[in-house]
Amino acid sequence: MNLCPRFRFPLCPTYRPSLVAIFLVASRSYNKNIAAPQSATTPTLSLSYRGFLMALSASQIEQQRKEAEELLFSGPQKLGFAKGLFLGLFNAPLLFPYPRLKPEEVATTQAALEQVRQFCETSIDAAGIDRDARIPDSVIQGLGRLGVLGMTAPTEFGGRNFSQLAYTKVMEIIGGHCASTAVFVNAHHSIGIRALLLFGTKEQQAKWLPPLVDGSKLAAFALTEEQAGSDAGNVQTTATPTEDGKGFLLNGSKRWITNGGIADVLTVMARTPGLAGGANKKKEITAFLVTPDMPGFKVVNARMPKNSIRGTATGQLAFENMFVPKENVLWQVGKGLRIALTVLDFGRTTFGASCTGVAKACVAAASKHVKQRVQFEQPLAEFELVKQKIAWMAAHTFAMEATTAQCASFIDRGFEDFMLETAMLKVWSTDALWRIVNDTMQLLGGKSFFLDQPYERWMRDARLNLVGEGANDVLRAFIAMYGIKPVADQLLKVYNAAFNPLKEFGTLLNFGGSQIAARLRVPDVPVRSNRLRPMARELATRVRDFSLAVQAQVIKHKEGILFRQYVQERIADAACELYAASCTLSRLDSLLSGTANGNAAEIERDAQIGLYFLKLANRRVKQCLVALQDNDDADTTQTADAVLSRY
Repeated sequence: MNLCPRFRFPLCPTYRPSLVAIFLVASRSYNKNIAAPQSATTPTLSLSYRGFLMALSASQIEQQRKEAEELLFSGPQKLGFAKGLFLGLFNAPLLFPYPRLKPEEVATTQAALEQVRQFCETSIDAAGIDRDARIPDSVIQGLGRLGVLGMTAPTEFGGRNFSQLAYTKVMEIIGGHCASTAVFVNAHHSIGIRALLLFGTKEQQAKWLPPLVDGSKLAAFALTEEQAGSDAGNVQTTATPTEDGKGFLLNGSKRWITNGGIADVLTVMARTPGLAGGANKKKEITAFLVTPDMPGFKVVNARMPKNSIRGTATGQLAFENMFVPKENVLWQVGKGLRIALTVLDFGRTTFGASCTGVAKACVAAASKHVKQRVQFEQPLAEFELVKQKIAWMAAHTFAMEATTAQCASFIDRGFEDFMLETAMLKVWSTDALWRIVNDTMQLLGGKSFFLDQPYERWMRDARLNLVGEGANDVLRAFIAMYGIKPVADQLLKVYNAAFNPLKEFGTLLNFGGSQIAARLRVPDVPVRSNRLRPMARELATRVRDFSLAVQAQVIKHKEGILFRQYVQERIADAACELYAASCTLSRLDSLLSGTANGNAAEIERDAQIGLYFLKLANRRVKQCLVALQDNDDADTTQTADAVLSRY
């Protein structure tokens, strides 16, 4: 098994090398020859389904399947919480009890939070940063002095050795104050120096980490190119070994790199064809530590103008015969994509924290406004449609914080499989925040559109979240198909056993028994609070219903599910709701069972908010499952095709 060299857990890529590849690996249970050419004269795959696969040759599809299998499914697969949902399991010990700071870190964390809060209020002018499209050096230096730029790094490198959970609380404050500053910090810390922390040699760490941790040098992570965005494996930048064996010559370009034009150390992804002997030699990718003083390094555009997170320095870079010594290879040749895909899990966790900070700011601003604003002789807060928006915003903010905390806890506890959970957090939280910001602007009316207010900036910044760190629609397909894989594997065993019933009678008997049991009982969702038991029972029922629905869709569509993105979307959305509801239930159980500090009135308010979310999520899951059978999918496709034929 390939393990992270520092923390010794299996690598967890959450971007996809190719949607096609993941689909094929996940569904090969039903047709192992799906990607094989039928004859020497059959160059393309012949299937009766419409979609982008039709343009690929059978050999391309098979190659992508092998690539995905090597990246995503090498070694024994651990059953994380989210994967268990697809099988009808509720792995309570992974979420209960609700994660909280360790006693020994509470005081230090609280002091740091207060320092960061004061620094944001006195030294970070979010409107000015957006207006000037630049984060001042004084802000960067101040964040360095506070230890924010190396907060989770070990103390041996000058870091503060904060847990991921504590760090998310810091990022929540920064994100709620200035999205540009939060993205800058995330790019530097969560994905920039994170690669060094996880994969660097002792020599590399000793050389690079101290100045990066104290903020005297800045980091960037250079993956995205013109042809490599969501398709992370399609990097075109090349790294050719020099004849003397001392290093590599890099040629290519990168774009949309946060901190790219101002960074002192960049982790650059480049192709090293055939050097590692992987399944796809043409797509072997290696990570290199690069500095801008290397001959051939060019900053084409240090600050690409944009309408969102305007303060960040989003750069465009070029490399022309840039020599990089072999000592600057990060981890191993050919393992760059694993590095890239692994660090995104960490980045998405702090991404969720930043979204939570903005959501809290929205709830506070909207609530104050509707209580003060009088129309038709009464405060806006008295109108039901206003109450509806406030309740929805608060409920999803509560759940967002809970879901972020659980993902951070997975990292702190060294869990081996949390790739689905971080993908779900990213999709669910950014979708929820977009509606929260939209509803905030609706409640504030015309006031929200003027530049002397922060709301239109919040809207612009929030919209990018649905695309950055993995486009949400791409991640929905990933969530559905990766979650389906253990279901497909289980059905494959039964399928094979059916051809040898005498020898595999036990397998068939167990499957039959499990099917009957699944319809007669629900998984155990243990809660300590009596008040929560009805909601726990509802959640358990939805988990059972979800797993049976997933199984039915896999059996119904077989390999055709590769193309059924309408189905994938409903499965992914239901899974995200179940995960968010599970995290929220854990938080509520902690509140109501007496393990959380706080006054009774405040706890009761939070309980009402959380319980309301559980009811909303429960209804949405049921709607997603009903829509698997009752929908207008055929009309949707026909209408879209009619429109597209005009252009």
